[in-house]
Amino acid sequence: MTDITIFHNTRCSKSRATLALIEDKTDNLTIVDYLKNPPTLAELSNIIALLGFTSARQLMRTGEAVYKELQLSEEQDEKQLLQAMLDNPKLIERPIVLANGKAKIGRPPESVLTIL
Repeated sequence: MTDITIFHNTRCSKSRATLALIEDKTDNLTIVDYLKNPPTLAELSNIIALLGFTSARQLMRTGEAVYKELQLSEEQDEKQLLQAMLDNPKLIERPIVLANGKAKIGRPPESVLTIL
C-alpha cells in the first residue's frame, strides 16, 4: 500500500475528519503536526506544485490575523509569500494529504479519497 502523509492540525475539525477517513484506509500513514514541524521550503514548493497551484497564495489561509498583519494581500513576491508561510505555519491551509505522487487539501475531507 502507498505511503500517505497528512499535514495535520489537531485543533481543526476538517483535519481531524480527514485523518479519520485516512486511518480507515491504511496503516502506512505519517502524521505531521505542521504547526510544530513546519514543512521546509522545498516541501512547501513541492506541495504547491503537486496541488497544481500557480501561486503560494492559493495555499494560504487568508482569513488569519497574521495574513492581515503582514499585509500579505498586497505582497506579489512568491518568495515572500513562501517565507511568510514558513515563518507562520498557521497560514498554511489544512489538512494537506500526500499520496501516490499527488496532493489534495481535505476540504471537504472526502476530497482526499480521490488520491488514495
